[in-house]
Amino acid sequence: MSEQLETLDQLLDRICAAAEGPERVSLSRIMETVGNRSFGPLLLLAGIILFSPLSGIPGIPTLMASFVLLVSGQLLFGRRHFWLPGKLLKRSITQRRLLKAVKWLRPVARFVDRWIRSRMHLLVGRTGMYVIAAICCIMALGVPAMEVVPFSATTAGAALTALGLALIARDGLLALIALLLTGGVVGLILRGLL
Repeated sequence: MSEQLETLDQLLDRICAAAEGPERVSLSRIMETVGNRSFGPLLLLAGIILFSPLSGIPGIPTLMASFVLLVSGQLLFGRRHFWLPGKLLKRSITQRRLLKAVKWLRPVARFVDRWIRSRMHLLVGRTGMYVIAAICCIMALGVPAMEVVPFSATTAGAALTALGLALIARDGLLALIALLLTGGVVGLILRGLL
């Protein structure tokens, strides 16, 4: 898909398009449909999966944390195209579960899309993107510890979703709110580890 993403609802449309046909949908198929060259959509994809009921499936939070760490780390090292190992890309979910999660997220997406718009570009420019990538790396390192408590990774998913949306919509205010939310998530992770 060549058209650039601008809203959460558009991302959900692409995820539904990836689910057309096969009984199981791989991460590779979803990435091909969403686009694998931009940090924002990939971060948003991981955030949505963690924010959805899919985060209650054992292994999904750790898988998404690995995904975020790999993508964020590559951005910090200056890569323009993101590479992920084949083993990660082959991981899949049933079409039914994926579409159920998308249906659950639709009302949230429509609500959020009404509030995002391009503003405060300094926070989502090149430097802002590197700061966001560094914070995502830190958060991703703590998500596996959150998997012990079912659905606790949902807070990390909300933060990642907001950061991804901020980058896509170039909404610096949303990035600021997401960074505050991320500070709360990092606090929760540190409290759980100590």
